[in-house]
Amino acid sequence: MKFRVLVSMLLFAVAAPALAQLQVKDPWVRATVPLQKTSGAYMQLSSTSDVRVVAARTPVAGIVELHEMKMEGDVMKMSAVSGIDVPAGQTVELKPGGYHVMLMDLKRQLKEGETVPITLIVMGKDKKRHSVHVKAPVRPLAPAANEGMKSGNDAMKMH
Repeated sequence: MKFRVLVSMLLFAVAAPALAQLQVKDPWVRATVPLQKTSGAYMQLSSTSDVRVVAARTPVAGIVELHEMKMEGDVMKMSAVSGIDVPAGQTVELKPGGYHVMLMDLKRQLKEGETVPITLIVMGKDKKRHSVHVKAPVRPLAPAANEGMKSGNDAMKMH
C-alpha cells in the first residue's frame, strides 16, 4: 500500500511541472450579434518555463486559429500564426489589436454572461504537448470595440 502511494506521489511530482507551466489570467471572449460568425478570445499568459501555445479549440466554433494583428505601414493586417511564444517569467497579453485566439464558423451567438470553454495546446521545450483548459466569460461588444485600434483621423484597412 505504501509503495503505491509513493509511486503515485512520484508520478504527480513528475507530471506537475508540465501541467503548471502555463498560467492563464483574465480570459474573456467578445460577445457577438445574431448570425455573426467570428469572435476573438483574449487573456494574459505567463509561464515558469519557456512554452509555446501551438493550437486552441472550443466546441462553440468550427475553426479556431491563433492570430496576430499588427500595423505594416498604415495598414492593419491580421494573419494566422503557427504559435505564440510565452517566455519564462514574462506575461504575453492576447488582446484586441494584437495576438488573440480567433473563433470562426461560430455555431451560435455568444451572449454576455455566458462562459466559453477553450482548450489551449501548449508545447514545452521537451516538445511534449499538453492541454490547458480555460473558461472564458463572454463580455459585451461595446467596451472593447475599439481597443487596439487607431483613433482620430487615421484610416485603418483590414487585409
